[in-house]
Amino acid sequence: MNNKTISSTAPIIKEEQDQRHLQQATIYRILLAVSFVHLFNDSIQALIPAMFPILKDNMLLSYAQVGWIAFALNITSSVIQPVIGYAADRTPRPILLPLGMCCTFAGVFLLAFAGNYALVIFSVILVGFGSAAFHPEGMRVAHMAAGQRKGLSQSIFQVGGNAGQSLGPLLMKWVFIPFGQMGALGFTVIAAAGIAVQTYVAKWYRKMLNEGYTFRKKSAARTIDPARSKSILTATIILVFLVFVRSWYGASIGGYYAFYLMKNYGMTIDDAQIYIFMYLAAGAVGTFFGGPLADRFGRRNLILLSMVGTVPFALALPFVNQAFALVLLVISGFILLSSFSVTVIYAQMLYPGNIGTVSGLITGLAFGLGGIGSVVIGELIDRIGITTVFVACGFLPLLGLLALLLPGDKKLEEWAAE
Repeated sequence: MNNKTISSTAPIIKEEQDQRHLQQATIYRILLAVSFVHLFNDSIQALIPAMFPILKDNMLLSYAQVGWIAFALNITSSVIQPVIGYAADRTPRPILLPLGMCCTFAGVFLLAFAGNYALVIFSVILVGFGSAAFHPEGMRVAHMAAGQRKGLSQSIFQVGGNAGQSLGPLLMKWVFIPFGQMGALGFTVIAAAGIAVQTYVAKWYRKMLNEGYTFRKKSAARTIDPARSKSILTATIILVFLVFVRSWYGASIGGYYAFYLMKNYGMTIDDAQIYIFMYLAAGAVGTFFGGPLADRFGRRNLILLSMVGTVPFALALPFVNQAFALVLLVISGFILLSSFSVTVIYAQMLYPGNIGTVSGLITGLAFGLGGIGSVVIGELIDRIGITTVFVACGFLPLLGLLALLLPGDKKLEEWAAE
């Protein structure tokens, strides 16, 4: 190799070394910061279904109208996420992190004073937009701060969100029962704290970008085999559908099971919320352990087992006494949501480098479609009764058998490595 060749390749080698240095360190303070904001964001989202019994009584709403509130939240917080994620993958926008939380602040403030159904819907839409702005960029920050520990970073990031979701029932018990709708005003403090943390994270994010961090590996242009492209598209459709089904079943528990407990067991609102909390808290624990379990048993296997393994508990749930129902809820919550972070990692391996788009697709669009499930469930409860609906919902996790059609881990790793 002559001196000219050495001279021309030196900057490339230096750039690759710099990239490796930037991407190898695991920045725990940023991971924890973005996880806490995920907790803030999702706990604020969780307050909306927690308010359903209060709103239903205050405004004399039907179950279908309650479902439309859930739909407004999910459709705005989720369906536009792939669009934001796609844009962020092309042009990162750290400013969206604090701006999104500002939107959430405005939505929560208005919700506390909403005196009619239309204003409730508008307030919920603002909260949804704030969440949509946070998730794709938050996912990219978690990926950036992970270094070589991508699985751990996903578990830390996602457990923050699921822990926030699990707080919804406690919010009902400790905030909305004693203070009513005005209790939402207290969550402006959480939103304000989120703005402060997001500003700190956004500054670090911008600094990393300025130092040359990139999510995409530079490589020569290549043509992807059409057969593989078709297989990746098929796997993506199956994965989104599975997350949709998981979200639909989760919507039945999180949004309506408290009503079921009150009707069939004569439970009070605050006691019923403890059951929902235990289900969601078990799901948060399952999310944390899902990554290590997938490392041991395989990502596809974990996705399959998390869905199919929930079936016997979901089918038995409407037919047991209230003490055993709590046991079934805890077990099914842990099993079902153990695949939460795994589905995201699986999708990231299908589309390496497109972190924001994948986040929007899996944690966004699929959950937005799950919001449609809330509307359908509400309509069905009005028409055929809540008991019949919960018996039918018990069959939903059976659709997890479609995970057998997903490519195995070995094939997935081959695709991601090329």
